[in-house]
Amino acid sequence: MHGNHSAHPRHGFMQMLRPQNMSAAAQQAITWFKPQLPIETIDGFPVPAATLGRMGPLEVRLAQDKRDVKRAQKLRYKVFYKDGSAIADAATMLARRDKDAFDKICDHLLVVDHAAKPTLSGRQPVVGTYRLLCHETAMKHGGFYTENEFDLTGMIDRHRELRFLELGRSCVLPRYRNKRTVELLWQGIWSYVKQNRFDVMIGCASFEGTDPDRLALPLSFLHHHARAPDAWRATAHPERYVEMNRMAKEAVDPKAALRMLPPLIKGYLRLGAMIGDGAVVDYQFGTTDVLIVMPVAAIGAKYIEHFGGEARA
Repeated sequence: MHGNHSAHPRHGFMQMLRPQNMSAAAQQAITWFKPQLPIETIDGFPVPAATLGRMGPLEVRLAQDKRDVKRAQKLRYKVFYKDGSAIADAATMLARRDKDAFDKICDHLLVVDHAAKPTLSGRQPVVGTYRLLCHETAMKHGGFYTENEFDLTGMIDRHRELRFLELGRSCVLPRYRNKRTVELLWQGIWSYVKQNRFDVMIGCASFEGTDPDRLALPLSFLHHHARAPDAWRATAHPERYVEMNRMAKEAVDPKAALRMLPPLIKGYLRLGAMIGDGAVVDYQFGTTDVLIVMPVAAIGAKYIEHFGGEARA
């Protein structure tokens, strides 16, 4: 499709995703790429040393203990099950937490609001979270979570010298779903990537709903305009494979398709993400999932292109 290059050509309408064509607020995305050193306070709020980034009273940091992980799981339960379309089994309902075996081996990124009312436990509420699984840990424990849906073996084998980081289970409380919180999460992820020297980020991103026909436009858009070239392609497992090429390229209205993309997928595309081959319907979570592949080198190049030489720092 685009040959074996990790950077694929951008079409005119894809310019809409470029930082210089977004609002001034969105342009603050520059903070994603500028991990700063922790300081004592921000706007009078204390900032612990584990901080990966902050904006006003919001802080992004890694979970420090089991209690922190439980707080992330409670937030995921609220967003995925209580407010979302995920179907809870008895154990999940009883625990009121979204948890699985991967939680024990992952790092958990938390966004904490220091200006909000403390929870009953006296801690500041967790309003956003991401789960991070690093390459070596995944290999030691039988693979990445994403491998439930996509066959990553070939792609990882083709890039044996590179280290992969899996991003997953991302969620944010409804009233915090704005550019500021998303940018802060990305600042945290970027700090983590730089500190740990990861080369590629992977993970699933979801559309609401389990009927691919209703998602024909955005799925076809991703297939025609953002599909990974062979070197970076990974495919949904045959028994779960859902065709993304549901409309001819000429029939796809790019503007309408972009409007239907979830903010997370749009954000990934802005950073130069590529999309895997085939989608997967996840009936438990009530979603249709696509695979995201983001080589860090491609992000760096885009950043330098958009924001100038400072990116080299």
